[in-house]
Amino acid sequence: MPGPVARGLWVQAELVAMATDLAEFVGGAVALHLLFGMPLLPAAFVVAGCSLLLLMLAPEGRRRFETVTAVLLLVILAGFAYQSCAAGSWTGALEGMRPRLQGTDSLLLTTGIIGATVMPHVIYLRSSLSRVPADRPLARKRQALRAHRTAIVVALGLAGLVNAAMLVLAASTLHGSGRTAETLDGFHRGLGDVLGPGAAFALALLASGLASAGVGTFAGQVIMRGFLHRQVPLTLRRILTMTPPLAVLALGTDPTRALVLSQVVLSFGIPFALVPLLLFTARRSVMGPLVNRPSTTVAAVLVCAVVVGLNLFLVGQALL
Repeated sequence: MPGPVARGLWVQAELVAMATDLAEFVGGAVALHLLFGMPLLPAAFVVAGCSLLLLMLAPEGRRRFETVTAVLLLVILAGFAYQSCAAGSWTGALEGMRPRLQGTDSLLLTTGIIGATVMPHVIYLRSSLSRVPADRPLARKRQALRAHRTAIVVALGLAGLVNAAMLVLAASTLHGSGRTAETLDGFHRGLGDVLGPGAAFALALLASGLASAGVGTFAGQVIMRGFLHRQVPLTLRRILTMTPPLAVLALGTDPTRALVLSQVVLSFGIPFALVPLLLFTARRSVMGPLVNRPSTTVAAVLVCAVVVGLNLFLVGQALL
């Protein structure tokens, strides 16, 4: 791509990765607050220290990094699975899957869930982890593509299950109980009132924050190396990207609102990752025999159109 376009894409991709950092620090700090009563700002510094320790699993130790991330994901799933089972029946969950919106706030949350599930910066990271040298045989490339596709389906499926479990858990325990849960703290207290101690929710939230720490930092390295052919030391990058989320918490910003908006930023970054990806993978001159099938291209165009439409609608609502 032309230099100005590549630099513009790099800037927005870095902003998306920083939005993940915000979610990581806010979520981790809130989790420590719920578990141990720590004030949010000191708790955020504890999360910062833990994220620096995770960076000891440098990109060269990719398998160790993937293993630790997978373990943290299992903790998240176990936490929400336990709370969901304790909440009782999932009656009505399938009915709740029927798409419907109730005002702009509902649309904002929907867009945030899309961003939290897909996470556009992971598109760059996952592609880098799965890269096969161009001189390898076609059979090897097809094998890598199948493995890549399987990994993405599993990852997105698990992410979708986590988001669904959170929604079902909130609906099954708090709806009709007279309790409100407009903040993470309120949600935790509501779970405690209905189900007993809500430590599983807080532990899942903490594991989620720590898992996103390494993912966001490594994705930032891949993004800079890919767009600018440059990179900075991993620890320096981690320290620089810590600054904005720590500043947000230091200024006393509502952590729940900041968390939701950070995920909306992720949703806004999806088209900037998907549109170039679609343009390149639909070109035989780039992909050769691995070019997208027409049905794949059509489906991807429809997905991009829906996401772009949601984002443009939110921008329009904000300007009115």
